Amino acid sequence: EFTGVITGKSIAWGGSLIRPEATGYGSVYFAAEMLATRNETIEGKSCVVSGSGNVAQYTVEKINQLGGKVVTMSDSNGWIYDPDGIDTNKLAWVMALKNERRGRIAEYAEQFTSSTYYEADSTADHNPLWDMQCDFAFPSATQNEINAKDASNLVKNGCTLVSEGANMPTTPEGVHIFVENKLLFGPGKAASAGGVAVSGLEMAQNSARLAWSREDVEKRLKEIMHNIHQSCITASGAYGFEGNYVAGANIAGFRKVADAMLDQGLV
Repeated sequence: EFTGVITGKSIAWGGSLIRPEATGYGSVYFAAEMLATRNETIEGKSCVVSGSGNVAQYTVEKINQLGGKVVTMSDSNGWIYDPDGIDTNKLAWVMALKNERRGRIAEYAEQFTSSTYYEADSTADHNPLWDMQCDFAFPSATQNEINAKDASNLVKNGCTLVSEGANMPTTPEGVHIFVENKLLFGPGKAASAGGVAVSGLEMAQNSARLAWSREDVEKRLKEIMHNIHQSCITASGAYGFEGNYVAGANIAGFRKVADAMLDQGLV
């Protein structure tokens, strides 16, 4: 006999508000936490976002809410560049395109003449989406979408922050380049934790037979991302890796498991 818990359910039978938005929102909140360490914000900054699915859509939405300007989105066929920014109305059009019509991002350039569409080239040794001037980057599409050359291009073109919304979107070589150049780099195990976090909040609501408001769930998500960021900062500083979020996330995660095992007498 198997038992378990289903999360990400429909609201009608116990799902949580903000669950679809959680991973994208969380990655932007984590970025905002990293920026706060340098007394900076997202407002007025140019952001490149990959993907056009669930994570990318809500990453763009939260960046817009915080005053940033997103200039790219993509899918497996190619990507669009819109120097005017993918604002709230344009994002709503993308959501309808992807979630209802299941269309391709190429249609964006037909709808909005301020933009340009570029087809993907599977034979290229880099992704041109990452080879452009930007302040911040939010890889939100797929694994290994930023290789060493892409990472070098982002550094070369002035990018100072990368927050991963996808699962391991940066190759190890790319991660090394970000860390060596002291970018604010939020690894996926920390920056993309928002989805899992709200799944936990969903279980808490189910257990208590409660349904929290959007505002309440989002407030808790923001607090969770703050706490994850703080754990990374504390762990990295304590072990001589100050400012290195990769080391901080790895150390904090390891310590949490190791301490629990010690408490339970397993080691």
